[in-house]
Amino acid sequence: MNKKQELAIYRSKDGGVQLNVQLEKETLWLSLNQLVELFERDKSVISRHLRNIYKEGELAKEATVAKNATVQTEAGRSVTRNIEYYNLDAIISVGYRVNSKRGTEFRIWATNVLKQHIVQGYTVNEKRLKQLGQVVKLAADISKRKTLSGDEASILLQTVSEYAGALNLLDDYDHQRVTIGKTSKRKAKPVSYEETLKLIDAMRIKFGDSAVFGKEKDESLHSSLNAVMQSFDGKDVYPSVEEKAAHLLYFLVKNHSFVDGNKRIAAAVFLRFAEKNKLLYDKEGRKRIADNALVAMTLMIAESHPQEKEVIAAMLTNLIGGSTK
Repeated sequence: MNKKQELAIYRSKDGGVQLNVQLEKETLWLSLNQLVELFERDKSVISRHLRNIYKEGELAKEATVAKNATVQTEAGRSVTRNIEYYNLDAIISVGYRVNSKRGTEFRIWATNVLKQHIVQGYTVNEKRLKQLGQVVKLAADISKRKTLSGDEASILLQTVSEYAGALNLLDDYDHQRVTIGKTSKRKAKPVSYEETLKLIDAMRIKFGDSAVFGKEKDESLHSSLNAVMQSFDGKDVYPSVEEKAAHLLYFLVKNHSFVDGNKRIAAAVFLRFAEKNKLLYDKEGRKRIADNALVAMTLMIAESHPQEKEVIAAMLTNLIGGSTK
């Protein structure tokens, strides 16, 4: 974080809390001490929830935490400390875990503030160029990070070019997960842990080239499957089935839950979710997601950095919803 961020003042309805909230990078940020004040919980409780959020893979720490040099008064003198600040995604996740009514109030306030922040022009002028730059840079960076085969490179370039039409839609996509393009309002059908294990068993017969194919390394598979179905204050964190599907693929690939077969299993579970939720085909019976597009998106997720999550998820959501046309 830098010194150019905007500030907004949050006052709770009961008048018990007033916070100077920093706005930057199209989200807002609170320090640990501010989270303690907001949620009225001990610092040890808030810290434990944050550790678990990152340990369970619910959020990527690199993408949701930033350090900022802050001047504090200690023992009568001014001292500069590097303080960690947490963005709105982390704040909402903590609020969900502590079940705080004030957390709900803050989320509603934050949503309005961020919309005003964008409308008033703090970020609008730079946003489209930044998003276009992110997509182009992402493709270039992936090529540098990993030596792709000719087919993989061709698929990646083709898919990125096909997403050019989604850039305008990405302009309306913010950290509150506003519905983008064509998405569905129907209730999502989850893929259970037991269902996933059966799918892996079936895949093991076909891809039995490794004795450790589908062998779980930790409990992160549970986290991936549950994260997309979570709700906060009675509302789904990922409102549409398309957004749930996109984040499911992202979490499954990034959590790397298996000793071997991570990308194949992630793609298979994603397709199972898409099948259950009628996302595989459009009204004309054509595939919403071409085989090469699924390969490209899985590769892009695997090779992307955590801070690129929002662009990746938005691109995939648009593809599933047919909003790139």
